[in-house]
Amino acid sequence: MTQPFESALTLARAALPSIPVVNQLPGIRKTGGEFSGLSRTGTATTIERGHVDAFARVCGFPTKDTVPLPYPHLLAFPMQMSIMSDPGFPAPAIGTVHLENSITAHRPLAIGETVHVTVNVHTGRPHPKGTLYDFTTLVRTDDETVWQETSTYLRRGKGDPSASSGSVFPDAEPNGTVWKLPADLGRKYAAVSGDHNPIHLYPLTAKALGFPRQIAHGMWTMARCVAALENRLPDAVRVDVAFKKPVLLPGSVAFGSAPVDGGFAFSLTSPKTSAPHLAGRTTAL
Repeated sequence: MTQPFESALTLARAALPSIPVVNQLPGIRKTGGEFSGLSRTGTATTIERGHVDAFARVCGFPTKDTVPLPYPHLLAFPMQMSIMSDPGFPAPAIGTVHLENSITAHRPLAIGETVHVTVNVHTGRPHPKGTLYDFTTLVRTDDETVWQETSTYLRRGKGDPSASSGSVFPDAEPNGTVWKLPADLGRKYAAVSGDHNPIHLYPLTAKALGFPRQIAHGMWTMARCVAALENRLPDAVRVDVAFKKPVLLPGSVAFGSAPVDGGFAFSLTSPKTSAPHLAGRTTAL
């Protein structure tokens, strides 16, 4: 598994293209020109119980002999950051916004299994507020693909007003469940996920990047919703989400879910203002 120091170093490298003067140095400066895509393949990884259990505790999953559905994202994240820090990738990681995520599990992954992870990013596509980049992940054993993911990131800039603004999901009104989120939630999730983006850590580091205080990781909000539905989901399932307004920490979020054809719609909103934080749905395969 990726160690905390390695994760922080990867994120630091990814942040360098956002720093004036430094971003012009060889090996850091974005090369510009037409972007045709990039790929990373990791070494064989054996899924370890200690790391899975730590993730499960932070995200609200029970302890089991199989991994929580969003867990393999942690295996792909260092490769996503490696691609974003590549001079050939057209946008710096800092300031690039995670807009949507889609996970397909073909079967449960067992603790102790060895997997091979590959991440690809494709050419950008238009969005009303800039350009979207789709990072696709394949998690394979020696003979089958067991898990897939598409993480869609937005780089703000000149957009296309005629382009789609994103996925639309069925309504899922709050059902009375409210989760109170502590100030250190971002630091706890960073410790298991390797995502040490400063917007998630402390008020001071978040303010430096334009937020009033630290915010929850989008992938934590997705994972917490999946944990709430986990005992009703089949082994083969797809989960799609769109991340809306940031969740400030400390804070509270209201969870909602509703049956839909083939699965469940779900949401996170503000208990006070009903502002949307996340919308999504599950689909049985």
